[in-house]
Amino acid sequence: MTVRFECRTRTSMPVRELFDLSRSIDAHTGSMASSRERAVGGTTSGLISYGEEVTWRAWHFGVPIRMTSRITALEAPDYFVDEQVRGPFRRFRHVHEFARDGEGTLMVDRIEFSAPFGVLGRMVERLFLGRYLQRLIETRNGYLVSGRAR
Repeated sequence: MTVRFECRTRTSMPVRELFDLSRSIDAHTGSMASSRERAVGGTTSGLISYGEEVTWRAWHFGVPIRMTSRITALEAPDYFVDEQVRGPFRRFRHVHEFARDGEGTLMVDRIEFSAPFGVLGRMVERLFLGRYLQRLIETRNGYLVSGRAR
């Protein structure tokens, strides 16, 4: 089963600035400090671009996790897509969209993922994994728009 959710974040930050912050390996690392996430392979600092990969190492649920994702689509400053190429999910896709919204920007994150392990994975998805990932994205977005990422 595929789990889908969407996070919407409004900010006074200009579209291009938020687009670039969202592609920043360094800002991502700062936003995920609680899970000790760090880039250990591929693009490990600066802005990630189309076709590039990054391998992340983090701790979630007390377990070390490695995940490699690739930027599979990018149209600056409107959107980009990252997808897991290796990692803990059977499938993971994150669409990042940016649009002018009055004097600021609306950022929309669309996440789709499937856990491995068949029926057991579907139970984990429903019981807590979807909510856990949504909170991670909301925390990340709060960090990006707070000014701490700049």
